[in-house]
Amino acid sequence: MKHRLERVNELIRRELSEIINREVTFHAALVTVQQVDITADLKHAHVFVSVIGSEDDAKEAMARLHASRVNLQHLLSKRVVLKFTPHLHFKLDESIERGNRIIDLLGEIEIPPDDQLGAPPLPNEK
Repeated sequence: MKHRLERVNELIRRELSEIINREVTFHAALVTVQQVDITADLKHAHVFVSVIGSEDDAKEAMARLHASRVNLQHLLSKRVVLKFTPHLHFKLDESIERGNRIIDLLGEIEIPPDDQLGAPPLPNEK
């Protein structure tokens, strides 16, 4: 059963991404569907959306998605035939921003050369 849910998650992610790209316009630079988690009874789908842009762009994008939820569900039901059309719950996925922040912090770390660390010399060095 688990593999079936994974296939349904991927199918809904792919189809919903295309529908959103075609039907909804955003001010943000990029809005992507990162992941979909559907419940075992296929009645609810949590859609994790990533927004590249300012915080205001993210809020505006989420507001547009929530406002067009019913239409998106209807269009999804036409493209994906399931026993139930899942109720879409949009959530902002901030993992990309957290990852970029960690990379920036790691880039700011100054690593001293090996000779300042007091590391023992390598066996070939004398």
